[in-house]
Amino acid sequence: MLASLPQKIAIPFNLLGDEAKLAFRSHPGGIAKLATTRHILETDSYWDQYVTLFDSASDVFTLISHNDVRRALYDAPENVAMLIRVVTSRLFNLVSDHTFPSAPNTTMTSFASSFMKVTHQRNTTKEALNCIRVLQRVLPVAFELESETSRLEMEVFWKREEVTAQSIMSSSSHADPQFVIDDEDDEDEGGQAGSSTKAQAPESKERRYLPSLAEKLFSCIIDLMFCCGFTLPTKLQVDHYKISYVIWETGVGSTVDPGPSQPYESNRTEVLRLLLVLLSKQIYAPPVSLFTCPSLYSLQFVQKTPRRHVLTVLCSLMNTALHAPQAGVANLVGSVAGKLPYNHLVFKGEDPHSTLIGTCLQTLCVLLDFQSGTARDAVVDSEGGQSHAPTSKTNAFRYFVAKLHRPNDFTFILQGVVVIFEQQMASMNNLLPGSKRSVPYIAETVVFLWKMIDLNKKFRAYVLDSDKATDILAYLLCYGIEIKDKPQQHGLCRTISYIVQSISAERAFGQKLVSPIKAQLPQKWSNLGTAADVMIHAIYSMVATTSGALNSLYPALIIALSNSAPYFKNLSVTASTRLIQLFTAFSNPSFLLADGGHPRLLFFMLETFNSVLLRNLSDNPNLVYGILHAHKTFEDLGTFTLARGLREIRRIQQAKEERAKAGEGNADKGKGRADEPDEEQPHEEKARLLRNESNAEFPSNAGSTENTRPNSEDEAVTAMPLMSPTLGEQPLSGRAAEPSEKARGKMRAGMAMSLEMTGSLESLAATAVGRNGFVPTQEWVTSWQQGLPLDVIMLVISELLPKIQELQNSLNPANANGAVVDLIKSTNLQHILPKPGPVSARRFVWSDASIVWLTSLIWGEIYVRGMSPLGIWNSTNVRLFFVKHTETQTRPITEAVTNAVGGLLSRSQSSQSIANRQRPS
Repeated sequence: MLASLPQKIAIPFNLLGDEAKLAFRSHPGGIAKLATTRHILETDSYWDQYVTLFDSASDVFTLISHNDVRRALYDAPENVAMLIRVVTSRLFNLVSDHTFPSAPNTTMTSFASSFMKVTHQRNTTKEALNCIRVLQRVLPVAFELESETSRLEMEVFWKREEVTAQSIMSSSSHADPQFVIDDEDDEDEGGQAGSSTKAQAPESKERRYLPSLAEKLFSCIIDLMFCCGFTLPTKLQVDHYKISYVIWETGVGSTVDPGPSQPYESNRTEVLRLLLVLLSKQIYAPPVSLFTCPSLYSLQFVQKTPRRHVLTVLCSLMNTALHAPQAGVANLVGSVAGKLPYNHLVFKGEDPHSTLIGTCLQTLCVLLDFQSGTARDAVVDSEGGQSHAPTSKTNAFRYFVAKLHRPNDFTFILQGVVVIFEQQMASMNNLLPGSKRSVPYIAETVVFLWKMIDLNKKFRAYVLDSDKATDILAYLLCYGIEIKDKPQQHGLCRTISYIVQSISAERAFGQKLVSPIKAQLPQKWSNLGTAADVMIHAIYSMVATTSGALNSLYPALIIALSNSAPYFKNLSVTASTRLIQLFTAFSNPSFLLADGGHPRLLFFMLETFNSVLLRNLSDNPNLVYGILHAHKTFEDLGTFTLARGLREIRRIQQAKEERAKAGEGNADKGKGRADEPDEEQPHEEKARLLRNESNAEFPSNAGSTENTRPNSEDEAVTAMPLMSPTLGEQPLSGRAAEPSEKARGKMRAGMAMSLEMTGSLESLAATAVGRNGFVPTQEWVTSWQQGLPLDVIMLVISELLPKIQELQNSLNPANANGAVVDLIKSTNLQHILPKPGPVSARRFVWSDASIVWLTSLIWGEIYVRGMSPLGIWNSTNVRLFFVKHTETQTRPITEAVTNAVGGLLSRSQSSQSIANRQRPS
């Protein structure tokens, strides 16, 4: 009986054809043949396995490695070229084949056929998907070759064969039906046919070329995106015309529901992923050549795609991404299980719907961002002078997004973005940390929102006029605070700061700042007051709690405060205190003298105060009270010199050293746990010294916000260079008012002491103050100190401070607070202060550097998202950004035991640590 059994059972029941797949990796006739055998013919049966062998994307990316393709490119490059030609030719033929796409099997039949191989019928859908996946695997390696556009690419993708009219007619029967000549070309062809009997001279001038492989591939991708039975419901097919350019979902440009899309979501993702791979040629060019050496693939798609296809693709991507996205897990395991805490840890695997939304947003961001070569926005004349705007010839996708104008479309887009932000806030606002999964495509949503606001002025006005304007602001700032301590997310923090600066320059935004936030925010930020209060608190948090790590974000955030200041009214005590704390930190000599651009931040803060004092002084008594309390800091700025700043820095350093010595003596007597407080004592000392600079005690209702100051001498180490204030820029007050006699006297006294610098101070300035090689000089200090807009503030201080001090001395300290606030509310200084000029906001202006930065950020996010589970661009020579690889740490046995016994909480911590992986810098 045992003798009747087979002598060798390699794989039980040959499950999933694993034997053939293993042979593809190990046998000479598999992937190894691509590099070892030269000049494999197109008709060789070897190529068939690339189309029929694989059953999933993971099969392709596991069985074909980048090193396999790279080795073949060096040893037998003609085979890689032939592989691309064969696979694309099979794909083109499949699209025109009447058997494509294959009729979907029922669930049980599909399950049985995949495991038992009971049927050998041809599966054209599987073949098409394998062609797409093989191209996804091979093309990134071909793109990384060292050249602007490698010879392989030019020969395979962009070479166009010249043909005669007869060859065009004879080859038309063999050409794929989706590759047709445009109407204008058809008319030209007709003209040629009518003149075929004329002399040969005109014929020699009219040369015609067949489309290149890249052009055919893009046309094929668009056809696959709208193929009934593959990416669209079969019911949309009319007769035998299976290509139907119907927008995927209702929304922008479509009010007709095409039908359920769940069966086709994975196919749509595969096609879009191939499109992204073609567009990813950008990441293999260094940043310096991003504009001069544009990607031919991106240029082809944004400039040569027919208008109808552009609109259909654009609307399909937007509508799918913003069509009230739901939590992916809930779609898979039911509404009840989908709402369970930590469900993302229990139900592993990717959700097709979530993956499709993320891929749509990635594709949108790439297409709307592309500005290279001839795709750069054109110069146009506008009301404010010349500006840049896209045209249909530069980038059709940017152009048509800029042309959207229907209110219904704007409502749909805004609501879709808000829903995604609400999902992200829900994942942050939980009693159980990490119990809800963060939205995986939140970064792409932020970038898409920025592109919409930047490209479409009507949409920007619509957003700012809607009741969601302050909610959008709160969502962005709260998310920025959430990720500010993650270095891999600092690029997204920078994006948020630029968006806030952009919208703060609009008058409609400023008028919304007095209204409260209605959105559901995390508890810490939900009861702060008006939108202006939330904005100030969030910006303070991003500046004060990052220890200089986000120094490059400070200008945009502080400019946003300056832009919004004319509309500040009824600021709360805590918000007013935050503004004063920011000003005090920026005026600290150790921060001012650390970098050539730091005085600009102080300049913006003074502009913020000037705007409030000139326009809404009586409506902001808490802020005015804070300014009066910090009067000495303002007065010292008027007489600031390098020598005095260095002496102050040295005094603080000596105090730190003394405190450190005292702490060491106490540590010898104390317990072991006494070391922890000693580490914070220098920071407390700095905060105490800064607080003691003022003569008067701050009122009790504001004294609770005495936090340690940011941007100390230790925290300015990572300072990045910023632009210094230019002499041509006038402060908001315009310096129309002369400083008071008291201020003039102090300035003269300070200037007399400005030259008192010893050799030790010069040494300190050169070695201990400036960062990144910057050495402050008195001439540099004078250049910005004389331009500080202090006049309005000094006038208010000189007018109100004596009255406030007199009032405080005459009243019981318990009752003085309310009396001071009432006095400021009733104050009118219009007869003393200059008239405020027109509001002149500083808008975000694109530069070549900012365009390159955003392109790098977008592709960096796509690169990271592509790392799991397929690793599309992994281990390829990316040049657009730097990829930092972290070493994989082996988990010790004790940790494994802890996770096994600890249960759900330990598993969540481990998952969180894995999620915090390094992103491209």
